[in-house]
Amino acid sequence: MTTASAPTEPAPAPPPASSTAVRAATPDVPPHCIRRLFTVDECVAMEVAGILHEDEHIELLDGEIFRMAAMGDPHLFCTDWLNMLLAPALVGRVLVHVQGSIRLNDYTAPEPDLSLLRFRDNYYTESATSDDVLLLIEVADTSLEFDLGPKAARYAAASIPELWVANLRTREVIVHTDPVDGAYTAIHTVPADGSISPQAFPDLKLQLRDFMPPTDASHCIHTRPGVQALHLGYGHGKH
Repeated sequence: MTTASAPTEPAPAPPPASSTAVRAATPDVPPHCIRRLFTVDECVAMEVAGILHEDEHIELLDGEIFRMAAMGDPHLFCTDWLNMLLAPALVGRVLVHVQGSIRLNDYTAPEPDLSLLRFRDNYYTESATSDDVLLLIEVADTSLEFDLGPKAARYAAASIPELWVANLRTREVIVHTDPVDGAYTAIHTVPADGSISPQAFPDLKLQLRDFMPPTDASHCIHTRPGVQALHLGYGHGKH
């Protein structure tokens, strides 16, 4: 997780007691113990101090630090091709953010595979927040249930207007829009032979076949001519 540092301020209030992250009564934690939750600023400080390595793929969710699983070839393929298709088409309109942290609140900073962010000139000093986001994209295989459940709920709670979950198992994309009271009220699935457009840019149409790898591909990163030239280093050290 790499985020811009913020000015020193009093410690923020902890997440609500209803948060799953603050429940200590789990099988491996004695009832009288309380988890020590971390803030985004504390994680940034640990990264600066070398406690957390900047190349580790880490996400902070409800104050807990998670080291995410390695990204396989199909995941990398899909992320790279989405970047290649979105960035040129939207140049001058948004910033295409690849595997960068999004600060949802003081205790949560996930790292989606791609984000479309509104333009502003100080991302180098202030991290992207939920207010900057037009679209988040998660590419999912082993993480599918988590991305569709707890992670989608966090995005909805932060009023992220649109979330795509690219399901590598079926080559479909599950589209989430219209967040209300911490839940997406409109969810639909785009089939493998369909097309998809960001809600903010209906003039841009992507064919799923152009960025989703075959379901039986074990090394699909090499299935399209020139695909290796697209590997620009985004997140490769993290997965």
